Amino acid sequence: MKIETLRWFNNRLEMIDQRILPAAFEYLSYYTAASVAEGIRSMVVRGAPAIGVAAAYGVALEALKLSQRAKGEGNDEKADFKQGMEAGFAVLAASRPTAVNLFWALQRMRKVWESVATQTQQQIAQHLLTEAHEILAEDVRINKAMGAHGAALLQDGARVLTHCNAGALATAGWGTALGVFRSAVESGKKISVIADETRPFLQGARLTAWEMVQENIPVTLITDNMAGHLMAQGEIDAVVVGTDRVAANGDVANKIGTYMVAVLAQRHNIPFYVACPLSTIDMTIATGKDIPIEERSTEEVKGFRDYHWAAAGVTIRNPAFDVTPAELVTGLITEKGVIHHPDAEQLRRLFA
Repeated sequence: MKIETLRWFNNRLEMIDQRILPAAFEYLSYYTAASVAEGIRSMVVRGAPAIGVAAAYGVALEALKLSQRAKGEGNDEKADFKQGMEAGFAVLAASRPTAVNLFWALQRMRKVWESVATQTQQQIAQHLLTEAHEILAEDVRINKAMGAHGAALLQDGARVLTHCNAGALATAGWGTALGVFRSAVESGKKISVIADETRPFLQGARLTAWEMVQENIPVTLITDNMAGHLMAQGEIDAVVVGTDRVAANGDVANKIGTYMVAVLAQRHNIPFYVACPLSTIDMTIATGKDIPIEERSTEEVKGFRDYHWAAAGVTIRNPAFDVTPAELVTGLITEKGVIHHPDAEQLRRLFA
C-alpha cells in the first residue's frame, strides 16, 4: 500500500487524519496557513519531516488565498499581501516548538518569497506552490537514500525495535526509521519489527504497527516498559528510531521514552541508530539541553479519546519529547551516509 501522508488535490492540501488510525482512514482538506497550523498542533499530521512539508504547503495556501482576493497590484494590495503572508508564517511557526523541520521549511519558503517579491501576487503564489511540491518530492528521495544506508546496517533476520512512528506517516511517504526497514526488506533481507506502544498518544500501537501490517513486514507490539525485558532475553538485535531535532553535538530529541530505550540498549550492548535527514540537524543548537521540549495537554495522559482512567484531581505532566545524549547513539543514518558515534566535529564536517 502506498501511503500518501500529504497530497495536493484539486487546489487544496489533503492530509491523512492520523488521530483516528487505525480504526478509520480519512483525508482532511486544508485551504489556509491557519488551518494547516491547527492540523499540525492537533496531531492530524505529526513527525518532523511531515510537519515541515505541511508547513511549506501552508505557506503556499496562504499565498494562493491572498492572491485570489487581491484586486490589483497597487501599494495597498502589496501591503495587505505582505501582512497576510507574515501572519501565515507566524501562525505556522507557533504550531509546535520541537520539530526543527517546521522552521527549516518556513525559512526555505521565505527565501523563495523574497527572491520573487517583485513579481505579481499570483506569480509569487505559484512559485511557493512549486517549492512546496519540491520539498515533498525531495523528502521521499532523501528517505529512500537514508533507507539504503540504514538497511546495510541490519543483518538478515534482524529483530529491530523502534519507538513511536518514524514511517511513511511521519514523512512525505517512505519513512526514516521505518524507511530503513522498508529498504531492508526491498533488498531481500528478512527482518522483523518490535514496536513500542508509545504512550500516551500510542503512535507505535496505532501507526507503526498499522504501517508494518499494510506491507506484510512482521511486527510485534509491546508496551513501552517491556523493552528492557526483551533485550535481557536476547530478543532484540538493534534499535532504529527517528528524531525531531538533532543538536550540533549529536544529542537527539525524539518522542518521550526514547532516552530510556537508548540507556537500555547501551546496557545490553545493542546498537542504537537514529535515522534523520540533514534538515533535522540543527547546527544553531549547541546541545540537547537547548532544544525546546513541548508540553502537551494533560488530557492525553488521563486516558485516550473519550475514556479516562486517571484519578480525578491528580497532577499530570506530559512532555512530548526527551533528549538522548550523543554518547548513547551508535550512529546517525542520513542521506549522505552513516555518522558513527556522532559528535560536534563530525557534524561540522558534514555541513562544511
